[in-house]
Order: sequence, then structure tokens, then C-alpha cells
Amino acid sequence: MAAKIIDGVALSQTVRAAWRARARALEARGVRPVLAVVLTGEHPASRVYVRNKTNAAHELGLRSTVIELPESASEHELIDRVAALNGDPAVHGILLQLPLPKHLAARGVLEAIAPEKDVDGLHPYNLGLLTAGHPRFAPCTPAGIMQMLAAEGIDPWAKRAVIVGASTIVGKPMALLLLQQGATVTLCNSKTRDLGACTREAEILVAAVGKANLITADMVRPGAAVFDVGINRLPDGKLCGDVAFAAVREVAGWITPVPGGVGPMTVTMLLVNTIRAAEHALAHRDTERV
Repeated sequence: MAAKIIDGVALSQTVRAAWRARARALEARGVRPVLAVVLTGEHPASRVYVRNKTNAAHELGLRSTVIELPESASEHELIDRVAALNGDPAVHGILLQLPLPKHLAARGVLEAIAPEKDVDGLHPYNLGLLTAGHPRFAPCTPAGIMQMLAAEGIDPWAKRAVIVGASTIVGKPMALLLLQQGATVTLCNSKTRDLGACTREAEILVAAVGKANLITADMVRPGAAVFDVGINRLPDGKLCGDVAFAAVREVAGWITPVPGGVGPMTVTMLLVNTIRAAEHALAHRDTERV
């Protein structure tokens, strides 16, 4: 029997509907959550992603603003723009759109974002809170996958989970979130020997390496929940993930498609984090007035 396809578009709409009420409650108190996106250069895919994020923000009742810098911008210029956003009380969330132009290192700019406005969850302070088991803003893709697991009634407790890809954006925080839910986690990377021997143990499998069709049917445990984070463009222009979808669907119990799977939930969790940031800012403001 073919795996159930987890519809990220439908779930994202459900989650957004639940959070729309919280955004309206903030607006009733004079606070409209604001997301500021810093976009550097002319990367075509980044422009598409930013447009999708800003459209989703408006749909949810948030306000978004895009700060555009030229390809030639220096790290100092980016940090100055971030500093100005940090000091603007009307801005609740700051997103640095990645990747940056090749001459720029993301680390210094990400560290310049005020932790309380780091709605991507990538500041070292927020990653430290996540490691300690008290996340404020979990990185959006792993947080979205946790929502998908919950929606499907898949409890990570005592399950074997394998993550292919050890990035700070997806792999490492995904491992931490699953560990905190009681899973036994194996974190693999491009150097893992006999990768299939690891992935075949997984009851929960997350693929996030950016290599088209890396995970084949013979690498998947029957009945596993498979989450495909990869987005790859084939020579014919079509998009595909890191998982060979058609073949793996015949083995897995659940599977996410590309597109329409994890991606919409990533955007949704960015908006959720922005609303949370606005709630925190309002609570802090009220505390100062007491």
C-alpha cells in the first residue's frame, strides 16, 4: 500500500488559521506584527522565496518590509541595516535571506540580529536555548516538521530517527527537537559510510542534503515517515527533492512531496515565530510600564 502523502499546503493553512486569531488579538491591543526581510543581491530563487514569505505574512495579517541591498554590499553595510532594525520597536522579526553573495559570510550578520527578533532561530543564543531544551524560536524547517509529525499522530517517543544532512539550519536543530521528544537520533552527513544501513533503521527519516533522489526505496524502512527537505532542479527544469518520491512512496508509511510538503510549513513557522516575537515584545512593554 502506498504511503500517505502529507500535504504541507493544507496543514500550513490549518496552522495559520489558528495563529491568525493571535495576530488579531495583538492588533486589537495596537500591535501589528512586523517582519523585516533583508535581501542582498539578485539571486532569482531568493526573490521568489521572499515574495512568497511576504505574501503569506500579509495573508495572516502581518506587515512585512523588504530591505534590499546590492550584490556589492559589504558585511559592514548589512550589519548597519540589521542594527537599525534591531533598534526599531515597530519591527518584531528580522530575517536574513540566504544565501548571501559569495564575498559575504552569513555568520557575522546572523550574530548581529537581536536574539529576540531572530525569528529564523539561527542566532547562537537561540540555538543555545534550543540545545538546553528551552527553545524560544526553533529554526523554521525543523519546527515545521515537528508540526507535521504531530498532525499525523506520529509520536517520536522511543522511535529511531535518522537525519541525513547536518546543517545548522535543518539537520542539527532537527536532531535536538527529536531528542527532546524522546527519539533515538542518528545524524548523518556526506561522509557517512554505508548510508543505507543507517537510513533503513529509521522510523522517522529526514533528508536535507540538497542532492536529487539520494534516498532510494532500498534505503527506507517499510512504514517509515519520510520528510524530504531537499529542493533540487533537474536538467528539464522540474523540481525534485532528496528522496526518489515515486519509488519510496511504495515502501514508506508517510511521505512529503516536493514541492508542497515541508516548504509551506517552513514559511508558516516563520510567521508563527514573528507573532511570538510580537507577543514577547508586548509583554516586555507592559512589564516596563508596571
